[in-house]
Amino acid sequence: MAVCLGIREIARAFAQVETKISSNALIVATIGLSAATWQGGVAGLAVATAVALPILLISLLRNGPEGFVARATATTLVLVYLPFLAGFLILLGNESNGLAQVMTFVILVGCNDTFGYFVGVLIGKHPMAPKISPKKSVEGLIGSLIATTIGGAIAFHYILKDDWRYGAAAGLLIVITATSGDLIESAIKRDMAIKDMGDLLPGHGGVLDRIDSAIFSAPAMYMALELVKRLS
Repeated sequence: MAVCLGIREIARAFAQVETKISSNALIVATIGLSAATWQGGVAGLAVATAVALPILLISLLRNGPEGFVARATATTLVLVYLPFLAGFLILLGNESNGLAQVMTFVILVGCNDTFGYFVGVLIGKHPMAPKISPKKSVEGLIGSLIATTIGGAIAFHYILKDDWRYGAAAGLLIVITATSGDLIESAIKRDMAIKDMGDLLPGHGGVLDRIDSAIFSAPAMYMALELVKRLS
């Protein structure tokens, strides 16, 4: 549901810069990708994405050649950025210990976002990426690194029953991917000259403003856990 709402938000954002994409077609693709991922795992996600992309691009032809490159590029970006990356959340949950994996992931992303925000508000003085996200500070990033590393070690030890050192390393990885996801969404908004992707959540922007770090971190968390399984 959150991904579908995010698609509607980003489609409206693209419309503001005169690039029209079909949110309905992308939502149908999202449902297909989600079902294929649940049934077929990584292979299902890959095949469904490979099938959905050409179908979506072919469907754009009915609007003629004018603006086709912009519409095709935007459609491809949304397909990969939202349903494809979010598919790894399904992969995390579709395991025998899926609940534990999802809980651990939520804790890591929550530690990154929460402590990065509060440390940045309290003592943030040095902008990390002033041209992209002026409110993000180096101090906030350090707060995220410390909190998420500790949170990862604790979560891996007590929830996943695994080596805490793997959790600490996963925490560092999540800080990198979550921060990058947030900055990428900020760059998209700045390029489109909009403040928030939506207004569904008063005071917090749109749905996409809340899930950007999570969807960008899901593949990293999935690959980290797969690596841990092979090392254990």
